[in-house]
Amino acid sequence: MPDDLLGGHDPEKSGSQNYDASSIEVLEGLEPVRKRPGMYIGGTDERALHHMVAEVLDNSMDEAVAGHANRIEVELHADHSVTIRDNGRGIPIDPHPKFPDKSALEVILCTLHAGGKFSGKAYQTSGGLHGVGASVVNALSDTMTVQVARDRQLYEQRFSRGLPLGPVEQIGAAPNRRGTTVTFHPDAEIFPDPRFKPARLMKMVRSKAYLFSGVEIRWKTAIEADGIPAEATFHFPGGLSDYLGETLGTATTYADAPFAGKVDFQQKFGEPGSVEWAINWSPVRDGFIQSYCNTVPTPEGGTHEAGFWAAILKGIRAYGELANNKKAAQITREDLTTGAQALVSCFIREPAFVGQTKDRLSTEAAAKMTEGAVRDHFDTWLGADPKSAGAILDFLVLRAEERLRRKQEKETARKTATKKTRLPGKLVDCSSNTRDGTELFIVEGDSAGGSGKGARDRKTQALLPLRGKILNVLGAASSKLGQNQEIRDLSEALGCGMGTKFRLDDLRYDKIIIMTDADVDGAHIASLLMTFFFTQMRPMIDAGHLYLACPPLYKLTQGPRRAYALNEAERDAILERGLGGPKSKGGGQISVSRFKGLGEMDAKDLKETTMDPATRKLIRVTVAEDHPGQTGDLVERLMGKKPELRFQYIQENARFVEELDV
Repeated sequence: MPDDLLGGHDPEKSGSQNYDASSIEVLEGLEPVRKRPGMYIGGTDERALHHMVAEVLDNSMDEAVAGHANRIEVELHADHSVTIRDNGRGIPIDPHPKFPDKSALEVILCTLHAGGKFSGKAYQTSGGLHGVGASVVNALSDTMTVQVARDRQLYEQRFSRGLPLGPVEQIGAAPNRRGTTVTFHPDAEIFPDPRFKPARLMKMVRSKAYLFSGVEIRWKTAIEADGIPAEATFHFPGGLSDYLGETLGTATTYADAPFAGKVDFQQKFGEPGSVEWAINWSPVRDGFIQSYCNTVPTPEGGTHEAGFWAAILKGIRAYGELANNKKAAQITREDLTTGAQALVSCFIREPAFVGQTKDRLSTEAAAKMTEGAVRDHFDTWLGADPKSAGAILDFLVLRAEERLRRKQEKETARKTATKKTRLPGKLVDCSSNTRDGTELFIVEGDSAGGSGKGARDRKTQALLPLRGKILNVLGAASSKLGQNQEIRDLSEALGCGMGTKFRLDDLRYDKIIIMTDADVDGAHIASLLMTFFFTQMRPMIDAGHLYLACPPLYKLTQGPRRAYALNEAERDAILERGLGGPKSKGGGQISVSRFKGLGEMDAKDLKETTMDPATRKLIRVTVAEDHPGQTGDLVERLMGKKPELRFQYIQENARFVEELDV
């Protein structure tokens, strides 16, 4: 929204540029991909780089799954370009009906959301559904060459950074060849390190071969890496069962043979697709699950995983009831997954994923169909092998008992924490006996603590007032940390130790919430606290336990109505529209008051705006996943002992400051 609509700001007086039609930027073709690669492949890091290979490989796998190809070749060249070749039908090269002056090949590679997988006519199930995969790879490559062998002829078209370097050309006869060959090289202007890792690529290639038993994938690399062969062929007729057997090797398992199978959805539910699975339990291996949809890995799981575990859980509980083992009812999904090694792969039509990188499947029907398919077979498998079924049941019951015992121990420890541990006298603790759902608000000053006492939920919310600004721990000696009263109070309240002695399991609260005044001093205190947690209790941040409260700066009232604003922009927007919308602007004058600090807020205001989970806003503190090392460097520059580093940072970034409040 333009500034002049937020608070009577006059762009003519300020010298800012007019906001009109010419201000609207239109990105054509594949420009959006190069401007915002994170929206299409999740970033520009190593994971995103290798995802480009997955996008092209998925297209070849779709040809194989559809029954049009049985061989795929993946080659990593010395210059870190990659070639992926299949013996499928080949991308169409004839003119496109909507764009007669362009071939279908050019439309697919130079247009977002263009492909043969939307209607379901060309592919019943496919991994690349968004129609952006090949075009995104083209946009982010400095060179791409596509060869198509169709109708005994060989065609070629070259591209650079998403643009064609010429039309499709017929370059010769291909009497004994068919399919598509794509060679591309990542653009160094996009990727800081455009070098592929042979080990990562080979692992990807190998898993694809397991996921579809009808395909043979040939691997070749010109880049040497430890343990990575220069050439290999992957073909696994047994599918996921072979994969699991090779993964477990000679490890002891509770079942001699895994519970594995494959069900065609068409036969059982009248829907195109299928599900394949393999699972076993081992006392000597950590549990894991690897799931896929249409050969695309789904590391965050999704509905197919949920359906699979629901079938296994219901099946094992039912078997326990038949075996008259009452403790089987205590088994949860957590117990199942702790010691299980599982693989699940489904093929469904038009799956919905969360994000372009397809990390999690969200198609609701996948849960129901997967559960229904797996459950029937699991019941039969358990009944046919009582020895294995009994061993698995005993193991899972034992896991459930261990889990319940640990929970009981934690509850007991929580109840007696005050007796066992010296808790700071200023801590206003909550009454809950478990950590789940509890919150510790770290506030500045006793006055804020006084308001917080009246605003909190006594069962789940605790308060720890701090006196002023805590010690800047960056560079401070460990002995100095131990002598600082505020840090000692904080460490004792949390109960989990600091530095090398930190133990996440001993953390006494589920959420740690920094609640400081909405001013410069408050921001400084929050930054000191975040520095303390980053350097002394980093796992707590990684586990998602640290938050920032968002107290308002302004309160606006109009008769019985009231509203709160976090900053000047929100305040001006409320003043513009009125507290009850446009119709309320004539309902009397709006009174605006500015909170000088949390201590000046009454308990009702503080609860409604900052402490009540139903109405408050919280910001979770995280470390940037794309650049974890840079976060530490930035903390050192801004909070470390060397003022020259801070001065350098200010000089480097001063030009980005649009408005300065002095």
